[in-house]
Amino acid sequence: MIDTSPDLRSQALAFGVEALDVVLFTHSHADHILGLDDVRAFNERQGRPISCYGDEATLAEVRRTFAYAFRDGHVGGWLPRLLLFPVAGPFCLGRQVVVPVPIWHGRRQILGYRIGDFAYLTDCSGIPGGSWPLLDGLDTLAIGALRDRPHPTHFTVSEALEVIGRVRPGRALLTHVCHDLGHAATAARLPPGVELAYDGLVVDVHASA
Repeated sequence: MIDTSPDLRSQALAFGVEALDVVLFTHSHADHILGLDDVRAFNERQGRPISCYGDEATLAEVRRTFAYAFRDGHVGGWLPRLLLFPVAGPFCLGRQVVVPVPIWHGRRQILGYRIGDFAYLTDCSGIPGGSWPLLDGLDTLAIGALRDRPHPTHFTVSEALEVIGRVRPGRALLTHVCHDLGHAATAARLPPGVELAYDGLVVDVHASA
């Protein structure tokens, strides 16, 4: 799972998510971490902690926000059980290589992720020079496109389309859109190969060996 949004529980129930192995955090803003407490249901179901990956600043904020889950000596209650692993470069989950992709979210550097031929770049307002090669050869790119009006910490639709034009993935999905963008009207003006993501969308990912 990438991030734990506040609606994690309702989304997991709606779409039949029955198991959770790992959480990859992009950053620690509230809309990306506040559903973390709900992974405790997976802890109970699977009988083990959930491994969480992110940069040092994000994991420090997770530890502060959910301090009760990390407090020594707690007895009783039903708490999430979490193992935090800082990300400093590509790492393996089983036989799958996960490549963190540094991106800008305003003046803060956060992480996108590449898994096989799929990359996920949410809350993005800029891509550092060193991150472009990490996006070569993608089949699918999911990228944030907040709205048409400029925003200091998010790409607009036109800015996201510029990135898509440079990366040239086989398919592009616009995500993290706000209420300014009507779904049908926006979808109708997107170029071929670009579409709006939606709840319940399934994407086949060809994983790396």
